[in-house]
Amino acid sequence: MIQRQSHSTIYVIDQEEALAFYRDILGFEVNTDMPMDDSGLRWLTLNPKAQPDLELILAQVTAGAMFDAEPAEEMRAMVGRGAFGIGVFETDDIQSDYKRLSSQGVEFVSPPQERFYGTEAIVKDNSGNWFSLTQSKR
Repeated sequence: MIQRQSHSTIYVIDQEEALAFYRDILGFEVNTDMPMDDSGLRWLTLNPKAQPDLELILAQVTAGAMFDAEPAEEMRAMVGRGAFGIGVFETDDIQSDYKRLSSQGVEFVSPPQERFYGTEAIVKDNSGNWFSLTQSKR
């Protein structure tokens, strides 16, 4: 029986740049950073500090193990255009996070807005992926 989700993949254009964004700007912790094999692929996972049991895989889109050359190029283009939403990250103080992240140059698709479930802002990472930053009403 399935117990829980342990890993989730975020496709990125450049792993080093994505690592800097998620670790240095969002404050996530590096869980694993090591070569996968002789192919040059890198297993890079991070997690929000309060959620160490969910590893976010920063997977660089390259031709090889996951994609052939043409699909890899299409995927990079889609990521760069912001075609993928990668989920919801919860915060306990969206206004402070919005000010802090904005001052660090993070792109917001929309500023914090009241919704029926809480206050939400839409954020883009430095690859083009977007996510909801939400402060729940709970």
